[in-house]
Amino acid sequence: MKILQCYFCKKDVTFDTKIYIRDECPFCKRDLHICLNCEFFDEGAHHQCKEPQAEYVVDKEKANVCDFFQPSTGRKSDFNKKDEVKKRLEELFKKK
Repeated sequence: MKILQCYFCKKDVTFDTKIYIRDECPFCKRDLHICLNCEFFDEGAHHQCKEPQAEYVVDKEKANVCDFFQPSTGRKSDFNKKDEVKKRLEELFKKK
């Protein structure tokens, strides 16, 4: 049993073997086989993907047929940390 944290609702989704292109999050019903849920997704990389052989995907939030898709194994917590830091900075510097 493996676990993927859905990029959209942040809930843990369990799966047995792999995520297929038509798989949806059981909680928010969004696509799971997307760049934002992939281990290779990296905002700073070329085409936002660390896999050099992967084809360019325009919409990172929609299901795609990338053969290199690997479900993220917890890196999404880094996104949560970035969101938290951004929120704290906005609160610190907001105008009164």
